[in-house]
Amino acid sequence: GAECQRFTAVIHDSEGSISHQAVHHRPKRGWIWNQFFVLEEHMGPDAQYVGKLHSNSDKGDGSVRYILSGEGAGTIFIIDEVTGDIHATKSLDRERKTHYVLHAQALDRNTEEALEPKSEFIIKVQDINDNAPKFPDGPFVATVPEMCEVGTSVLQVTASDADDPTYGNSAKIVYSILQGQPYFSVDPKTGIIRTALADMDREAREHYTVVIQAKDMAGQVGGLSGSTTINITLTDVNDNPPKFPQKNYQLYVPESAEVGKPVGKIKANDDDLGVNADIKYSIINSEGANMFSISTDRETREGIISLKKLLNYERKKTYTLHIEGTNTHVDPRFSYLGSFKDTATLKITVGDVDEAPIFSMDYYILDVYENSPSGTEVGAVTARDPDSRNSPVRYFMDSKEDGERYFRIDEIRGVIRTMQPLDREDTPWHNITVMASEVDNPNLNRHVPVTVQVLDMNDNPPEVSTEEEVIVCENSRPGQVIQTVTAVDKDDFANGQRFSFALPSHLPVNPNFTLKDNEDSTASIIARRRRFNHLTQELYELPVVVWDGGEPSLSSTSTLTLRVCPCQRHGKIRICQGEAFLSSAGLSTGALIAILLCIIILLAIVVLFVTLRRSKKEPLIIAEEDIRENVVTYDDEGGGEEDTEAFDIIALRNPAAAEELKFRRDIRPEARGHCSLPHNHKTPSVELDEVDVQEFIRQRLVEADMDTSVPPYDSLQTYAYEGQGSSTGSISPLDSVAAPSEQEYNYLEDWGPEFRRLAELYEDSESDVTT
Repeated sequence: GAECQRFTAVIHDSEGSISHQAVHHRPKRGWIWNQFFVLEEHMGPDAQYVGKLHSNSDKGDGSVRYILSGEGAGTIFIIDEVTGDIHATKSLDRERKTHYVLHAQALDRNTEEALEPKSEFIIKVQDINDNAPKFPDGPFVATVPEMCEVGTSVLQVTASDADDPTYGNSAKIVYSILQGQPYFSVDPKTGIIRTALADMDREAREHYTVVIQAKDMAGQVGGLSGSTTINITLTDVNDNPPKFPQKNYQLYVPESAEVGKPVGKIKANDDDLGVNADIKYSIINSEGANMFSISTDRETREGIISLKKLLNYERKKTYTLHIEGTNTHVDPRFSYLGSFKDTATLKITVGDVDEAPIFSMDYYILDVYENSPSGTEVGAVTARDPDSRNSPVRYFMDSKEDGERYFRIDEIRGVIRTMQPLDREDTPWHNITVMASEVDNPNLNRHVPVTVQVLDMNDNPPEVSTEEEVIVCENSRPGQVIQTVTAVDKDDFANGQRFSFALPSHLPVNPNFTLKDNEDSTASIIARRRRFNHLTQELYELPVVVWDGGEPSLSSTSTLTLRVCPCQRHGKIRICQGEAFLSSAGLSTGALIAILLCIIILLAIVVLFVTLRRSKKEPLIIAEEDIRENVVTYDDEGGGEEDTEAFDIIALRNPAAAEELKFRRDIRPEARGHCSLPHNHKTPSVELDEVDVQEFIRQRLVEADMDTSVPPYDSLQTYAYEGQGSSTGSISPLDSVAAPSEQEYNYLEDWGPEFRRLAELYEDSESDVTT
């Protein structure tokens, strides 16, 4: 059989005789081909015979030469040129290369001509079992829940074999378990690992190591094998209830413990992991649940016990708590194991602590009437020592409170009194803090808020609200309501909600307005006459008396200002300002400002023009060739005797009077005598005694020459003197200007009724002059 396998092809003659048995017979150009086979991994000393090539042109005389080409020709495969025998010179590995493709050719040795065309054939490498199975992905890690049923699939492992699976059993693998029994098993064909033992407990054993073997040749003796390791971990399920390490616990809690603060811990153990070990704690008896609460710490899974109410050693010294711990995630598959909860008893002992005094109330609300005298009792607070010894208590006000102090407290009895009269309208409520401490331990104190309400007394009179201006329309009719007024009172509604109004009774009846009390704490101002005129009188004042309904009743008088304004229809105010005449013209504010600016500018120009004209001097000499006599001509028309400013003739007629009036800078010669009117009608006049008129004129001439303010040329000054010496004196009124008249006109009344009016006129005129 081996001989036939190595022969894959022979060359036969035309009759088709075959020297060896052929597996495949097909005539083609004189060649009959079969596949050549060569065993892999040949380890013999000689080259391995593969097969023989032969052509029908070969007569056996050595004239035919065989040539081999293709993959491995000359290196792996060699051919005998004379006989056509093919040998493999190297050991072959099928897993590296399964076959080789070569070409054969027969040549005439003498001529080198091709006797046969080049033909292709294949040499296949025949497999032997030289590769063991392997697990390319190992080692493996797997998990399976604890307490699972037998046969639960854990993991499937697969081995690979490099040998030819189509030839023999070299690649046929069978799985078996080398380590891990009796807990796990493996399917020999599929490699699926399954649990083999029921109720495997993670809490008893969590990790397992399983070794699986894969063997080829269908597991027969002589087959090759490989193995891998699988690390299997049991995952947790909730199959264990919580358990308290002990059934009874004790805890000491001082009575001073704060509400809401933790006072102790308790813990139940659970062998499970994760959420399967979560525990909820609860107090199941009413005695403990009323005073304490319990919560779960998620990190430590401990039960935290807190205080719900203040403890009192004197009232209750011990408490008993029944605490239950329950799993929050229960698996119904394991309900047959029992209830997943446990209970324990906790006995709490309350410790005695020296406590601060306790007030009888959490806060106090007291009241006192305003304006009460200093020392009035407001109320009292009480506190006691909660301890069994019941120490005395002292009261005091909180010294940290800022501001003015209105109250004081009796340190023994706790009575609160006022320190000064209170004003409800200033501060209706007072908030104070009272503190109490034990006499034996002043540092241990407690405080309580006290609110004092100041009760109202009717101590503020009402007032008429004057915030809005009262407008009276010009076209108001008698009986028309001008406006409704109200009153305000600083006192509260108990004393100030009812107001009455009236006009003052001690004043005469107002002809313009009257007041009507509406009996609803309002009053109406009513017009009493027809039509008002703001040009005649714009403002009116109306005094109003208002009193409240308190005990005792208080009143006040307020004066309302009523403004008269033109109104449109239905009493709508049109305008009330003083600039109504401008607004009625339709001019805006900007236009009015522009007009005023223009007027101011024009006035400034006129004033500047007049000032310039006054300061400008006329030249006295018109031109150089206009040389005339130095005579100054004035065209001013005199004002008669009344015009004493234009030309003062008194300086010539009466030099003494000129000195008195100073209208001109004339020098009066010394007078030596006076002239007077006869009888009782004395008019003071200056009588010149031996006056030298020539000397007087000479002095005036010298003065004119020396005066620097007159023109620098000669001027004509005319002087006249009427003389003196008249026995009757002058009757000219010019003589009497120098001094005020002291004439009495009463004598005119003696002349008869006709002259009485004349005397009155003179007396009035004389009085005006004196004034």
